[in-house]
Amino acid sequence: KVGWYNAVLQPAFHLPYPDDTLAFVILSTPSMFDKALKPFVNKEQLKIIRDPVDQCVSHHLSRVKEKFPDQRVDVMFDYEMLPSRKPKFLAQTAAHVAGAAYYYQRKDVKLDPWGKKKIFGVCIHPKYGGWFAIRGLLLFPDIQVPFLEQPTPVDCVSTEEKRIELLEQFNFHWQDGRYRDIIDVKERYSEEQKAYFATPPAERLRLLGLS
Repeated sequence: KVGWYNAVLQPAFHLPYPDDTLAFVILSTPSMFDKALKPFVNKEQLKIIRDPVDQCVSHHLSRVKEKFPDQRVDVMFDYEMLPSRKPKFLAQTAAHVAGAAYYYQRKDVKLDPWGKKKIFGVCIHPKYGGWFAIRGLLLFPDIQVPFLEQPTPVDCVSTEEKRIELLEQFNFHWQDGRYRDIIDVKERYSEEQKAYFATPPAERLRLLGLS
């Protein structure tokens, strides 16, 4: 429910819907690369004008919208900004309150070793660890769900030591991706997918044979 999200954020970040409004957080799993992105790129080669992943996600979510012709469906993407340069929604917070992935933050560590350093939080999925992404939000403004019970995200990095290790790796060594394997995962990105996301965005089209 939108209210779960708004309850944990400053008013400046609130979504402008009633508290009981139904929303879905959209995640992409490691298999998205082969099952969705590559077929989309092969089909839409001439029409790719911005980031292929963003365009692919947009394409699939617009198809979801089409499945509900009698409903108003609002879509927000993880990359969209408001005129104020704030993100349209805070993806990691949304995933946490929906029970999709646990958002580990500095406040989850009791004996904080970082002093005045800025420490960013990171979501970990109980099945995919850090090998997933939060892509968007589907909102159904005309559907109110007052009786929906809030699920608790799985706390899969449950020791103090592991949480410190996770936040250290994510904040100071994120390029090597070790934080993604902080737990045993069921599936991770393929070597091809790792190479794609490790490549600067401007050069990714070449990897997919688009430039």
